[in-house]
Amino acid sequence: MRTLPAPLALALVLALGAAAAAALEPWEEGTVGRPMPFAEARAMPPEALAARGAALFAARFTEAEGAGRPLATQADTPTRRRRPAAQAFQRLSGPDANSCAGCHNQPQVGGAGDFAANAFTAEGARNAEFDVLDPQFSSERGTTHLFGAGLIELLAREMTAQLRTARDAALARARATGAPVVARLSAKGVAFGRLVAHPDGSIDAAGVEGVDADLVIRPFGQKGVVGTLRRFTVTALNAHHGMQAAERFGARWTGSDDFDGDGAADELLAGDVSALVAFQATLPPPSPEPPEHPEWRARAARGEAGFAAMGCAACHVPALPLESLRFTDPGPYEGAGTLRAGDVAAPVTLDLAALAWVARLPRDAEGRALVPLWGDLRRHMMVDAQVSGFGGELLSQGFVGRDVFITAELWGVGDTAPYGHRGDMTTLDAAIRAHGGDARSARDAYVDAGDAARADVVAFLKALKVAP
Repeated sequence: MRTLPAPLALALVLALGAAAAAALEPWEEGTVGRPMPFAEARAMPPEALAARGAALFAARFTEAEGAGRPLATQADTPTRRRRPAAQAFQRLSGPDANSCAGCHNQPQVGGAGDFAANAFTAEGARNAEFDVLDPQFSSERGTTHLFGAGLIELLAREMTAQLRTARDAALARARATGAPVVARLSAKGVAFGRLVAHPDGSIDAAGVEGVDADLVIRPFGQKGVVGTLRRFTVTALNAHHGMQAAERFGARWTGSDDFDGDGAADELLAGDVSALVAFQATLPPPSPEPPEHPEWRARAARGEAGFAAMGCAACHVPALPLESLRFTDPGPYEGAGTLRAGDVAAPVTLDLAALAWVARLPRDAEGRALVPLWGDLRRHMMVDAQVSGFGGELLSQGFVGRDVFITAELWGVGDTAPYGHRGDMTTLDAAIRAHGGDARSARDAYVDAGDAARADVVAFLKALKVAP
C-alpha cells in the first residue's frame, strides 16, 4: 500500500470523516453532525469509522451540539455542580479546549502538547471548580502523544490476562492443597511483585508492585490509571470539552436526558465514541530510522548501548511482544462508566494487521510483533530523599501514590518535548537527572558517566522520532 505524505493523508482522512458525518452543510456551524449509534459504527468499514473518528478528533465543538457543561463537573463519576458555571471555558477545571487536536498536535494531529496545553486533575473533587494552581487542589499534567495507542492497549490486555492467569492458578492450587500459595507475578518479562493465595479464596496483594490489586494494567495517563482508550475518550470529552457521552451521562444512568444542563441531549452516542477509539487505535506508532547525519548515527548507536549499560532499559524496555493484532471495542476490561462487551451483541473489530504500518514492526523468532515502545507499562516510585524532580504533588490519583508514575514510553520522545509529567522540563538531560526512587541507580550512572557518554545517550533519545 502506497503511503501518502502526512499533510495529504490527514486531509484525506478528514474529508472521509466529514463524509461519514453526512449531516451538516459546509455553511452551517457545527462539527459533529448526527450522533451515531453503536450498531451503525459496527457496520461501517474500519477505514470509514477511523475517518469519522479523525474528523471528531479535529472537530471544534460548538454550544449548539453540546459543548460546555454548566451544571456538571469534570469528575469521572457524573456529578452536578452546586451552581451553574460562571463561564463556558475555565482553563483549570475545564472545559479547557475546543477540540482534541487543540492539545494533541505535536508534531502532528494525535501527538503531544506544549506546556501551554497542560491539563489539571483533582482526584475526588466531585464539585471542584478550582481556579488556582495550588497543588492542594489540583495536579498538572502534560499532554502525551497517542501514536501507537492501539498497540499499547493490546499489550496491556495481554499482560492483564497473564497476571490474572497466574493469580487464578495460585488460587486453584491453594484450594487443592489447603495451604497458602505464593505466586510471583510477571507478564511479558516485566515483574509485578507477588501475591499470596489462600485456600479460602482470599488474596494477600501486599506484595503486588506496579499495578493495582485487581491486576489490570492501565497504560494511559501519566499515573497509569486509565485502562482503555474508550475510558480515556469518554472522560476527556466531558472534562475538556463538555461533550458528554450517553453511555456515561445519558438518562439510563443519570436520570436526565441533559445531565449538564446545556440544552443538548445525547451529545455523543456510543458509535461516536467508537469512531474516536478507532482513530486513536489505528494511529501508526513512532517509526524512527537511523539518523542520516553520520556523526549523529554513530552517537545514537553508542548512546543506545550506554542507555542499556546504565540500567535505563530495565524500565524503558526496548520492545514487548504482542500475540494478537486484533483490537475490539469495547474491550474485555472496560469499567463502570463506559460501554462494555456485555452491553453489545458484538464489538467493533479492527484488524491492525491489515494496516500498512504493521509491516514495519519487527518480529521475534515466534513471529510475534515486537512493539518498540521503550517502556514496561508498570508504575514506579520516582522520588527519594535526595532526588525529587518528579515530586511536588499533594494529591493522589486513582489511589496511586503521589510520587508514583507509569514508565513513560520513549518512542517518539525526540519529537515530543517538553518532558516530565508537568511538561516543565525543556531537555532530556534535565528529565533524566530528575529520576529518583526506583530509577535512582540508572540516573546516577548517567550523571557519573561523563559529558561524552551523556551526549551519546541524548543523541540516541533524540533519534526516537515519531516518523522518519
